[in-house]
Amino acid sequence: MLPMWIEPVLAVLTGYLLGSIPFGLLLTRLTGGGDIRSIGSGNIGATNVLRTGNKAVAALTLLLDIGKGAVAVLLANQFSEAWGILAGMGAFLGHLYPVWLRFDGGKGVATLLGIVTAINPILGAVFAVVWIGSLVIWRFSSLGGMLAAMSTPITAVFLGKYTLIPMFIGFALLVLWKHRSNIERLMAGEEPKVGASSKT
Repeated sequence: MLPMWIEPVLAVLTGYLLGSIPFGLLLTRLTGGGDIRSIGSGNIGATNVLRTGNKAVAALTLLLDIGKGAVAVLLANQFSEAWGILAGMGAFLGHLYPVWLRFDGGKGVATLLGIVTAINPILGAVFAVVWIGSLVIWRFSSLGGMLAAMSTPITAVFLGKYTLIPMFIGFALLVLWKHRSNIERLMAGEEPKVGASSKT
């Protein structure tokens, strides 16, 4: 019989492996766009992929980054809800710090959307509304992503999901940390808006 600690560790590792798949980097290379890390902000996420001018690849990157977070949770949920939460944590950390890219990954917003939606669809719906609404109003992808991440622990309070609040606060803080350069550019009025070219 396996030790009790093996199962939660497996859930985290499985989530991490799924989350660590750098879809933006892989898709950009496969479609002849080169290394996405040498374009725009150097990030592997959909917003930076969009700066290559390939909207289809950017949209697919967004969907796959959302999907890998959701799949990690939903697969582990087949065993227990606790496993699903652990797998979600693993997927989020895998996206932010993938071993394949020397722990220099994405900023986590799309993957976080997939994770919270799989945990609770209402959380995901609020996250999406805040993200898209902020993007429409201000056209700053970074600002929309940060606000969406911060909305998750607040929404959890209203839904009575108190046990999830510490994890969601941790997720939000990590998203803010990964966006620290964006925060500096926003404060300096230098953050490019969605649709700006890589030169901008």
